[in-house]
Amino acid sequence: MDARFTAEQDEIRRTVREALAKRCGPDDVRAAVLTGAGYDPALWDTLAGQLGLPGLALPGGYGGVGCSVTELALACEEVGRALAPSPLLATAVLAAPLLLALGSAAQRAELLPRIASGELTATLAVPGTALATALGLAGDNRGDWAGGGRAGGIQARRADGAWRLYGEACQVLDGHSAGLLIVAAHAGGYARSRTLLFLVRGEGGGVRTRETSLDETRPCARVQLRDVEAELLGEDGADVPGVLAGVGDRAATVLACEAVGAAGRALERTVDHVRRREQFGRAIGSFQAVKHRLADVYVRVQAARSAAYYAAWAAGETEASGGPVGGLALAQALVALRTAAAEGIQLHGGIGFTWEHEAHLYFKRAAGDELLFGPVHRLRAHAAEGAGLFTLGEVAV
Repeated sequence: MDARFTAEQDEIRRTVREALAKRCGPDDVRAAVLTGAGYDPALWDTLAGQLGLPGLALPGGYGGVGCSVTELALACEEVGRALAPSPLLATAVLAAPLLLALGSAAQRAELLPRIASGELTATLAVPGTALATALGLAGDNRGDWAGGGRAGGIQARRADGAWRLYGEACQVLDGHSAGLLIVAAHAGGYARSRTLLFLVRGEGGGVRTRETSLDETRPCARVQLRDVEAELLGEDGADVPGVLAGVGDRAATVLACEAVGAAGRALERTVDHVRRREQFGRAIGSFQAVKHRLADVYVRVQAARSAAYYAAWAAGETEASGGPVGGLALAQALVALRTAAAEGIQLHGGIGFTWEHEAHLYFKRAAGDELLFGPVHRLRAHAAEGAGLFTLGEVAV
């Protein structure tokens, strides 16, 4: 493994950081989350139209840049630093890879160029709150999480040559504003029980309601599907759980880089504060106890960054060995972000506990991501189980 970044990767990071520094300060973030969409359309135009981030990991034949997941993860690290609210995660990390892997030639040709240009935003909708399970991050995704039998979850029925969807999905990232929903639904009843993916086009597909979320920088919605016409993604018979698990590992890698970026920025803000804040005639950063606490945070952040970068490299290498590592990297990154944010709140003193300060936004990002994609102990347990750590070998007597 070559741990050095290429000149192209360094340029991607620098360009994204400069763009966000101009357009996504703390006040800009607060204003964006209060809009109906939950993000700034002008910033999205910059990220998508000018920088091409949604198409970074898409093939050139579909209007993409042709880079790997590694470059997308590094770009998202900068997005995480700024806590920039945008549909990038839902569109480029969750929806686009599913379209690329499962979509028919006509579906890919129609939808992927629009996603690459930023014209079309998309997201993945799964029943209830089963996003982590559906992506294979916190457990086996070959169960009945999509809805078993004839009721529960989201049901897909075929009548008069068309598919109809019935059910409800919660915690759908950017589900209230996405132009395309990829819906996971149960089909076949008991006889031919299986999970399929369907396309629901247009913002009018179903009843969409933005939910109050812990982390306002990740807007989520509840999607109610009542006899909604849908289009099957790809062909019936595809290994949908397997594809979802592969997308889930790459998504965890991107999320880990995002969390590392946020943790690093939270630590930078705290270090800057303790250098300026004086108590008893000296900067509080000069006290040994404060130094020790921040040193511990620094070690956690650097270790998480190493794990996230390794996962990003592995995701970009088609022949990388060792199996899926995104879940483990995400677990370590979330712990680092939670620690950095909590220490930042404490060391900022009274102002760190106020809504006016941005320290709480980083803590909410850590807690919100763990609710959506975790929790941490399940991420680690599932990764350990997949690696066979819990399998007892033969014991010689």
